[in-house]
Amino acid sequence: MEDFNRKRMIVVGDKALIISDSDKERTEAGLYLPPTVKEKEKIWSGYIVKVGPGYPIPNPSFIDQESWSPTPKDPVKYIPLQVEEGDYAIFIKDQAIEIEYESKKYLIVPQAAILMVIRRNPMDELEK
Repeated sequence: MEDFNRKRMIVVGDKALIISDSDKERTEAGLYLPPTVKEKEKIWSGYIVKVGPGYPIPNPSFIDQESWSPTPKDPVKYIPLQVEEGDYAIFIKDQAIEIEYESKKYLIVPQAAILMVIRRNPMDELEK
């Protein structure tokens, strides 16, 4: 996965940026798949490389803020997403939007279209 922290790419709201691994041109056995087979698939999968801040909700403390307050408060708070960067996601293909950025293809997927994630346990990395 590419390091997106150095770039100014910002994913908004409840969206996740995914690198799909479902658009392979051949199977694990080495058979080449025609484009019609790939188009019929309804479920895709891939790695999440960036996530948005979450679902926006009004910040009640912003309304109660005094106009003379030295530390301004943000009018919006966010409920964070369940998905995280590095998760392997299984999602509904029809709800994904394909984009190309710096000659690479990505998918922008709303969290509601993500059916399941597989997350690595940090302890597994330490045991190796």
